[in-house]
Amino acid sequence: MKRAEYKVYGIVQGVGYRYFVYRIASSLNLKGYAKNLYDGSVLVVAEGEEEKLHELLRQLKVGPSHAFVQKVEVEYSEPKNEFSKFEIR
Repeated sequence: MKRAEYKVYGIVQGVGYRYFVYRIASSLNLKGYAKNLYDGSVLVVAEGEEEKLHELLRQLKVGPSHAFVQKVEVEYSEPKNEFSKFEIR
């Protein structure tokens, strides 16, 4: 089990990006959240199996059809086990 914090830059607000992340993360049985940040980026915090976090990263780089992802920064750490599900904030 690992924790990953992703910061996604580009055209990622107002294009259904958080809902896209919610669907992918839920299908991968990851727990955490996705939320818009004031600088126009999206923060995604997820905990789960390492290979599933890597798959989430792959999907985050693609995004939904109306999004344009410029870059994704990621930091891995030990899980805090503070989430019971994945949610949009």
